[in-house]
Amino acid sequence: MYLGMDGEPVYSDTFCRLNKEVLVKSDSLFSAQSSDVEEEANLCLALLMGYNATIYDDGDKEQKKQMVLNRICLVLEQLPASLLKVRLLTYTYGEVYEEVLFQEAYAIIEGWNKDNLSSEQTEIIEELKNIEENPYPFEEVE
Repeated sequence: MYLGMDGEPVYSDTFCRLNKEVLVKSDSLFSAQSSDVEEEANLCLALLMGYNATIYDDGDKEQKKQMVLNRICLVLEQLPASLLKVRLLTYTYGEVYEEVLFQEAYAIIEGWNKDNLSSEQTEIIEELKNIEENPYPFEEVE
């Protein structure tokens, strides 16, 4: 038994079913592409988060994640500074831990009005700090 986002119990059979659904939906979106850079960024973000959220792997999940990361690199070059770009930089940084992604995310955040942050901006700032402070599994343990 697990606790859901609402604190209610989620039994293992339900958890496994929902997890499999996320993988199936991610796989069905994998070949989709958009001509619009923001839509492509949202698609790549959804794919990366979907693949990271699943416990299942049909043997090609890591390869698909790498292909999504390659797509993200192309999108990041075209995407203007925005909350969407910070999200994409943050979750990509959480995969590859390349300092340039971290620095670019913080450079965009520095341009935000700190007195008037939206809940989404606050959430992604906290997520970026969490990834920075907890680099597992990329931290070497002695």
